[in-house]
Amino acid sequence: EKPKEHRFHSNDDMMGFSANQSFSPFYGNITTAGIDYQRFGGKAFNRFPDSNNDIELIDTHLSSLAGFINTQQSIINNKLTINAGIRLDNNSNNGSEWVPQFGVSYEPTSTTTIKAIASKGFRTPTIREMYMFPPQNPNLLPERLMNYEVSLMQTLLGGKLNLGLNLFYIEGDNIIKTIMVDGKPLNTNSGIVDNKGLEVSSSYQVLPNLKINANYSYLNMKHKIEAAPEHKLYISGAYSINRWQINSGLQYINNLYTSIKPEVVTENFWLWNARVRFKLNKCIDLFVKVDNILNQKYEINNGFEMPGTTAFAGFRFSI
Repeated sequence: EKPKEHRFHSNDDMMGFSANQSFSPFYGNITTAGIDYQRFGGKAFNRFPDSNNDIELIDTHLSSLAGFINTQQSIINNKLTINAGIRLDNNSNNGSEWVPQFGVSYEPTSTTTIKAIASKGFRTPTIREMYMFPPQNPNLLPERLMNYEVSLMQTLLGGKLNLGLNLFYIEGDNIIKTIMVDGKPLNTNSGIVDNKGLEVSSSYQVLPNLKINANYSYLNMKHKIEAAPEHKLYISGAYSINRWQINSGLQYINNLYTSIKPEVVTENFWLWNARVRFKLNKCIDLFVKVDNILNQKYEINNGFEMPGTTAFAGFRFSI
């Protein structure tokens, strides 16, 4: 089609500061309190050859002021650690939001750690989501999430083998999604998150110069999410000899949702990447990197095919 006569232009600015103080009121305790402030925004407009015809899109700023306090207490000879904190975030557009978190860590032995955490998260809408381009909606509310996790970490074989298991549950609402309203796209707080799953991880130092890692995650989504897979498996290894270092990883993705509406579309694929580095001298490293060695054809977002086999080569110079 014919090129547009105007070009998008923006003048942006951001400023802020953060201050905190830690103190230990009694044995085994560390308490931190502080404040954060941010102000960001700017002016965006469509610029024409004749500046008198420029069309302003938005000229606004958002600010956020937050205060927080966090305390950590160790007891039972430092085997049990309790962590609790709360933050009050006041946004110029959405008002105040309380954000609590609580966690416990227990080490029954020097090689075993058990952790549990419950925490809240939220995200305020961006200027783009509220004021710019066709889906914009100035009435958006913050996204909110609650996260619950229990994990176990175990070290075996004198530290050569590390194992981890993590169980989690996440629930959230007001997730910002773009939907069609009266034939036009509109950002709305219509998304819901209700996910549970597990993550398993391991690493093994086979030899002083050879280490392998493997991890697997399973995600059960009551409400399907685009670009999120149900199963993800990753195996990697790192080997070094003299001035050579070789890293390679193989990843399997199963049931990745590239589209939810108007129809469900999923992807399954393997990705194999590798990198070789050679230390030429104390200042120069040479490297070759190849991504998607198997030349898999896949998409993460429906309609946007990812690159096939891609190779890079270069050097790093340090002094």
